[in-house]
Amino acid sequence: MGTERRRHPRVPSRQRCWCEGDDITIYAQIGDLSEGGLSLRTAARLLPGSPVRVWLPAAAGALQVEARVAWCVERARPGGEAGLGLRFEGAAPGAVEALRGLLRSLGRARS
Repeated sequence: MGTERRRHPRVPSRQRCWCEGDDITIYAQIGDLSEGGLSLRTAARLLPGSPVRVWLPAAAGALQVEARVAWCVERARPGGEAGLGLRFEGAAPGAVEALRGLLRSLGRARS
């Protein structure tokens, strides 16, 4: 097994979010979420490195975060899961606090 390289703990989620790239808008289920990024369950294809804008559900409305595609996995077999990994980039301090609040609420919902 490889060494874990994530800097932030992940929280599983079943919420949905909007993700917008240059030529595509996706409404997809979040697989997991952290301060550093998220995974989306989607068959949509975006190239790694592509810039995207994400709108996450938050207590005070939608939280907008700039991100980049970190990875893209196509469904390899029937029943296999396809998806995108997005890495957040340079969120404003207010957005970081709102994201932390969302993560806390998701963590409590799992308990």
